[in-house]
Amino acid sequence: MNGAQDFGGQMGHGPVVNEIDEPWFHAPWEARALALTLAMGATGTWNIDTSRHARESLPPVIYLSGSYYEIWMRGLARLMVSHGLVTAEELDRGEVLVPPVTVKRVLKAVDVAAALAKGSPCDRPCDTTPLFRIGDKIRCHNDHVTTHTRLPRYIRGAVGEVMENHGAFVLPDANAHGKGESPTWCYSVRFQARDLWGAGADPHSEVMVDCWEPYLEQV
Repeated sequence: MNGAQDFGGQMGHGPVVNEIDEPWFHAPWEARALALTLAMGATGTWNIDTSRHARESLPPVIYLSGSYYEIWMRGLARLMVSHGLVTAEELDRGEVLVPPVTVKRVLKAVDVAAALAKGSPCDRPCDTTPLFRIGDKIRCHNDHVTTHTRLPRYIRGAVGEVMENHGAFVLPDANAHGKGESPTWCYSVRFQARDLWGAGADPHSEVMVDCWEPYLEQV
């Protein structure tokens, strides 16, 4: 969806400033926010793409005024309410008002290190033949969907060149909305900066974007 998270190529938001020796967390509550998000994700009630969509669909005024982990917590609260794991009134009052709901799985503290080390690979077998080959000229679809997508706004309608086929992966656009994993080929596509942002862009700059096959068409 087009939301406040899709900032690529936009002007007027100031420079990105790196923080020297930036700590993992700027306050103790941020570590707790990460732990809560991972613990609830491990229950299997939703997947990572559903979680991303919950954050990215926050109203822009809330998204842009929140810190990184504030956005995570607002997205988590939205998911928990929508799945009946907590009520809005419980969130407002900070206390349990209804009996807790049983979840599919519980991540025990003793299992956290192994679970994080294992990760969650999203590459999958695919029974279709790739539509594009290395060197093909492609155009990105100019789709402005209201659902989840990993197609950045700044490359929509732009022409690029396929540089690599990474293999097949879970399609976030489907997975975020309970439509299955839909394993789909994912390509690395190279764009010239001037093809994205016009004559004012650096003529020597290129942008590489990983694009799922449904985003692309042959030129």
